[in-house]
Amino acid sequence: MAQIQVTDLTFSYDGSADDVLKDVSFRIDTGWKLGLIGRNGKGKTTLLNLFMGRYSYHGSIKTATCFDYFPYMISDLDLTKNAVDLIERWKPQIEIWQVLIQMNELKMDPECLYRPFGTLSFGERTRVMLAVLFAAENEFLLIDEPTNHLDTEARDIVKEYLASKKGFILVSHDRDLLDGVCDHVLVLNRSTIEVQTGNFSTWWENKERKDAFQQAENEKHLKEIGKLKAAADRSSRWAEKNENSKIGFDPVKEHDRSISSRSFIGTKTKKMQARVKSYEQRIDREIEEKEGLLQDIERVSDLKIEPLRFHKEVLINANNLSLGYEGTKERLFTDLRFQVKRDERIILSGENGCGKSSILKAILRQADQREWGNNSRLLISGDLDVASGMTISYVNQDTSFLSGTLRKYCECKGLNESLFLAVLRQLDLGREQFVKNMEDFSEGQKKKVLIAASLITPAHLYIWDEPLNFIDVFSRMQIEKLILQYNPTMLLVEHDVRFQEKVGTDIIKIG
Repeated sequence: MAQIQVTDLTFSYDGSADDVLKDVSFRIDTGWKLGLIGRNGKGKTTLLNLFMGRYSYHGSIKTATCFDYFPYMISDLDLTKNAVDLIERWKPQIEIWQVLIQMNELKMDPECLYRPFGTLSFGERTRVMLAVLFAAENEFLLIDEPTNHLDTEARDIVKEYLASKKGFILVSHDRDLLDGVCDHVLVLNRSTIEVQTGNFSTWWENKERKDAFQQAENEKHLKEIGKLKAAADRSSRWAEKNENSKIGFDPVKEHDRSISSRSFIGTKTKKMQARVKSYEQRIDREIEEKEGLLQDIERVSDLKIEPLRFHKEVLINANNLSLGYEGTKERLFTDLRFQVKRDERIILSGENGCGKSSILKAILRQADQREWGNNSRLLISGDLDVASGMTISYVNQDTSFLSGTLRKYCECKGLNESLFLAVLRQLDLGREQFVKNMEDFSEGQKKKVLIAASLITPAHLYIWDEPLNFIDVFSRMQIEKLILQYNPTMLLVEHDVRFQEKVGTDIIKIG
């Protein structure tokens, strides 16, 4: 089993004053199934790219192994080519039969290789790439968020497949995937790096215990420092008072004192000053022990939401609903029935392409919410009754329309800029991002922009379409806590199993 040794790795992007990674050192084995965990913007994808040799850096990365990276780069021209024709460019050293073996493990029809790549679903594209990725041997594989945009069934297939493999590092914010696949974790904390045996839940339990201990130690040191400072202050005042009494005295009031007392008072003062010095040294030691205790604690701020309460109990009623699009004969689905009642959190579930996002678009059109795009090609039959007069807050799964500064975005959306930026900070978006254009944000940071805008918009109904794609684990837990605390009425499309279990009041299966 080979090893990868990283020593004093430091990297920053050109034009940036901040280091993405600074003095990072760790060692991992290439036979591990390693989960890479960290906040958005902590440098997870950057680290994978450094392994691939795509950037210059300071420090060293030493290993005898070769790397390969998921996902492979896809151009617009590639979308018109058959997948089998892309394999030679992605991994020229392998044979088609090696890919077919992996495709069988991924429960894929080999026919997918002979279709234009652009006609494949997200799940099919992901599995084809994984089949190519694992087709060769003696490589350490770098897998960056393989389950984004995948439906629940495809996620389960990918999880089962990766659990049967080894020799990779996996970047994912899906807790269920990390628990089902990984035997080690590499964690990019706020100030340190740690490597630990186990999966996400094992690490999180250890972290909670460690954080609780460090917070208790911090409180203990703070109390001790307070006591020492008070004692030092008393001794200092006593010493000063005694020092001032060395010269001059009233023989009437101080009849028992003579000039020879001066040396005695000086000695006593010196002892008190030494005691003050001892207190100060103990204070310094306590402060030194206290420093670093809280540097890696994830301070997950409580978010707030101001849902409006609608006067009707039923906000959405679908009966024998069918959806399709102009120019296509087949319907996405037929005869669907469901309701969204006040205080419910309904999650739409189903395979990619079954029509989940189309349902959300149909509801927005029925509610006359033109600001979220033209859905005129959408054909609706059956009954889809949307209560009139509702305020809807919508999070789109697409972030490509975000451009310009956050200030300009607030002006266009009529948002309170101070409140908006405060929520973004609570979601751990760094202040340095506030002056950048959103085109330069990571996908996770863009998603946080949309979620923050939705959170500060008082609404009767919150419609979120795959809100957690690219969102880090800690922010996901923040959002879960928020929803359970404020109980907004919601209609969601989200494939994160843990999120579904925690916040959903009902799951509607499509297809």
